[in-house]
Amino acid sequence: MVKFPEASKRLFHNVYVCRSCNTKMRSIPKKINLKELKCKKCGKRNFRPIKKGVTKAGPT
Repeated sequence: MVKFPEASKRLFHNVYVCRSCNTKMRSIPKKINLKELKCKKCGKRNFRPIKKGVTKAGPT
């Protein structure tokens, strides 16, 4: 999907998705593991890493 490493880093590096409302947030993994980061939309603290290669339009 991504043709060059700069785009891959910009799209996927340190990006996490809220498990409740699917809001994307960028943060360091330490904050995610210690549950210091709250979702800006719903306020919960459960996140997962973003899936590489899947977009809203679907895989191409």
